[in-house]
Amino acid sequence: MLDGVFAFVLYDTRNNTYMAARDAIGVNPLYIGWGSDGAVWIASEMKALHDDCPKFELFPPGHLYSSAAGGFRRWYNPEWFAELVPATPYQPLVLREAFEKAVIKRLMTDVPFGVLLSGGLDSSLVASVTKRHLIETEAAKKFGTELHSFVVGLENSPDLKAAREVADFLGTIHHEFHFTVQDGIDAIEEVIYHNETYDVTTIRASTPMFLMARKIKALGVKMVLSGEGSDELLGGYLYFHFAPNKEEFHKETCRKVKALHQYDCLRANKATSAWGLEVRVPFLDKEFIDVAMSMDPEWKLYDTDLGRIEKWVMRKAFDDEEEPYLPKHILYRQKEQFSDGVGYSWIDGLKAFTEQQVTDGMMKNAAEVFPYNTPINKEAYYYRMIFERLYPQESASETVPWGPSIACSTPAAIEWVAQWKASNDPSGRLIASHNSATPAHTDAAAHAKGNGKVQNGNGKVANGNGHINGNGKVTANGKANGALE
Repeated sequence: MLDGVFAFVLYDTRNNTYMAARDAIGVNPLYIGWGSDGAVWIASEMKALHDDCPKFELFPPGHLYSSAAGGFRRWYNPEWFAELVPATPYQPLVLREAFEKAVIKRLMTDVPFGVLLSGGLDSSLVASVTKRHLIETEAAKKFGTELHSFVVGLENSPDLKAAREVADFLGTIHHEFHFTVQDGIDAIEEVIYHNETYDVTTIRASTPMFLMARKIKALGVKMVLSGEGSDELLGGYLYFHFAPNKEEFHKETCRKVKALHQYDCLRANKATSAWGLEVRVPFLDKEFIDVAMSMDPEWKLYDTDLGRIEKWVMRKAFDDEEEPYLPKHILYRQKEQFSDGVGYSWIDGLKAFTEQQVTDGMMKNAAEVFPYNTPINKEAYYYRMIFERLYPQESASETVPWGPSIACSTPAAIEWVAQWKASNDPSGRLIASHNSATPAHTDAAAHAKGNGKVQNGNGKVANGNGHINGNGKVTANGKANGALE
């Protein structure tokens, strides 16, 4: 019956038993360990256990642990967990109402709060719904009806521009935080310490969020609403364009939601909690999840003939001509991975830096040094070195998921496109745009279609209706610097 996010241990003094439990999706972190004396240890952070427990692991989300029963039991048992393909028709007003209720529910607060606003669909909808309903809340009586919004990015990044536009449209008090590539590089060790992971995509995205959270907390804001979860529930990542059928599409969304506690939830919670800032995620409301995951996935599919892009069901539900929630072009803005949206040179800068820190010889012996989850590129090797220094136990490295990924896919989805198997970079840049009929390749036959961007080295192809040759030349409109990655 509990609704919300939590991680707790409940001790029964009557019979000296206890139970521990974690929320449905794992928004709040939790770990369990076993001491050499047989004692059970439970903590919100791995670092609280690793000195005292020879073995520890993630406490699985949606589970409870009972000392009386001596093991785990899953208490969260939604229908979608079995990955059977649902058949409920798409009902835009039902989806809209469920999301609005999820946001309103999270406006119960007795601390100053705001919204994270990247200018993408998810955070913009959270901000829009919050702004609409703020005046009705108890929080408005305490803190006023003005809504504060926050964005982070490199100078002139895509997110800064889009967020500014949404903030102007909604009338929020907008705070724009800039960082440099060097700021991010300097923070990486702290990020790995707090986030307790060596996953490449998570660290790339956590670092700007970590830097932003410090500045938000310094303003006196103690809670923010964020847009995590939408892409997993609705198939919003660009690689979903290439799902071979609706069955595979649905199974991938199920796999993604089940893994959220190791990726986006871990990032959002730990990067903010490091500074004492609370993050709330309305897309991961249990009731909204039920609505989103019980929908026939046929409606979620990318379909150019029907004019449907990723997350079309959400865009359509909030496409209100009379009382618009967002400007039309923001409502239909293409998905950016957070680590790309903060500025394309962020990832390029990370790669250049880690290239200098890790030698070819180190990579040659990577499997000897790290036999478990062996790093496949220098950036991954660099993060792993820091992680192993902070958390040298075998149990620690086993808490981090691993496997091939493209644009945040699971390893299973790599099978959808042959070219993806050859990539050793998880960035979403190999997926060009809404209008891509094929993924961007790593060979001379790469194409950029529609009005998307293809990133190659330090170059961009904008409005690239052209053909990119393997040496980085563009034979139609647009220019590209450097060789194609």
